[in-house]
Amino acid sequence: MDNIKVEIKELKKYFEDLLGLENVKTNEPMSKHTTFKTGGPAWYYLTPENGEQIAKIIDLCNKTGVKYHMHGNGSNVLFDDEGYDGVIIATCDNMTELIRDNNVLVAGAGVTLARLAKEALDGELTGLEFASGIPGTVGGAVVMNAGAYGGEIRHVIVTATVYDCESKEVKILGNKELCLEYRKSIIMEKPYIVLEACFELCHGDKEDIKETMNDYNSRRREKQPLNYASAGSTFKRPEGYFAGALIEECGLKGYRVNDAMVSEKHAGFVVNTGNATTKDVLEVIKHVQEMVYEIKKVKLEPEVRIIKK
Repeated sequence: MDNIKVEIKELKKYFEDLLGLENVKTNEPMSKHTTFKTGGPAWYYLTPENGEQIAKIIDLCNKTGVKYHMHGNGSNVLFDDEGYDGVIIATCDNMTELIRDNNVLVAGAGVTLARLAKEALDGELTGLEFASGIPGTVGGAVVMNAGAYGGEIRHVIVTATVYDCESKEVKILGNKELCLEYRKSIIMEKPYIVLEACFELCHGDKEDIKETMNDYNSRRREKQPLNYASAGSTFKRPEGYFAGALIEECGLKGYRVNDAMVSEKHAGFVVNTGNATTKDVLEVIKHVQEMVYEIKKVKLEPEVRIIKK
């Protein structure tokens, strides 16, 4: 471990020369970069500006045996309380270019879905209303085929530009090539990193689009525990069921370990009510899984990604 840390320190100058001092942070607490507000320090937290810089970072990580993790705005991840022994490559600071051309939007991986939906609204384009309240970025949304209220990324995406870490090539994948399914894509199975995505929408009435967005966001505020830190829906929807309903039927609303708790407002959410740790959250998740399986014979799979040290 000591030898690896020495090697990591020697990477600092390379990263600073490549990205600039302002885009390189060391021992950066991941609690500052996740919506759950948990997680220890990462060796390096980098904010590249383009795919070329990402390729160089990954190439060096591979050559030195240092692990890396692609990061958006941390809305669907849990980091180990002890931190991350590697390099975080974050897109949300600098890879945020957004272009609208008639009914087409081209967005960098770090563009938030809220901003993407607002751009569609400004252009009187319909199709992204569902995304206006999802707290994620374009990159993560493509990887997970994010969706809500009947809408999904697969309904509007035309292409995704990705970096292939094996072939070291930039590729453009069409909608069908992305193999988008419920919370799943080909990117989860291949060594691909999303750099940008292209969406094709339809022209619509601006007031109708705005009204739909307001309706969805009003429903979110009414039903979801937005006053607490969380990663949104904690579990994937099991086929034929709703995770929140199963959890509530098992009497688990309000179940807690320290400050991590099954929301009393919506049982599908595990929330941080104050100073929960990742360990606390994971203990709640495990207990919920065990009880739902014991009582309902249904296996719940976490939607939130767990990033180990």
